[in-house]
Amino acid sequence: MSTARSAAEPAGGNVVEIRLEPWSEPDLPLLEALMGDPATMAHLGGPESSEQIRQRHQRYLALPPSGTDHMFKIVLGMDTEGVGNIGYWQKSWRDDLVYEMGWFVLPAYQGRGIATRAGKALIALARGEGRHRFMHAFPAVDNAASNTLCRKLGFSMIEECEVEYPAGHPLRVNDWQLDLSGK
Repeated sequence: MSTARSAAEPAGGNVVEIRLEPWSEPDLPLLEALMGDPATMAHLGGPESSEQIRQRHQRYLALPPSGTDHMFKIVLGMDTEGVGNIGYWQKSWRDDLVYEMGWFVLPAYQGRGIATRAGKALIALARGEGRHRFMHAFPAVDNAASNTLCRKLGFSMIEECEVEYPAGHPLRVNDWQLDLSGK
């Protein structure tokens, strides 16, 4: 899987390139900053433990490049440090195989269009694979920013429903769907 590129406009008005880089060993501190932060995880049941984060990191590292599941670090400009992560993975949903998409951006970088640009780049990668017709996202009903992002990316709201996240914990979400075929 190659690196995807896009651009974002930060608060100062200068356009900054965004890169999606495949998840790698040095990305553990970014995952700790994202998944261990109470504010970032407020809509998803709270921060994960150090052990849960390490296990998640190992799962991301084990994803084969030619598989159905992909996780990326979001990088700005010429920097090497990540400002978030974004990915998509195969999921069985309503008797169909679809992609599910998820993302996190560090609080200091939110509100700059980074997630929107990263989402567009990610959708282009999934479309290029041609594996599944639909991509879904399941933000919590009270997560206004993530629901707005789904709308910006061209997803259609299907329904409000309940999922488990983390496992064993019910979470009320909006089911957003994007037709990857462009129809």
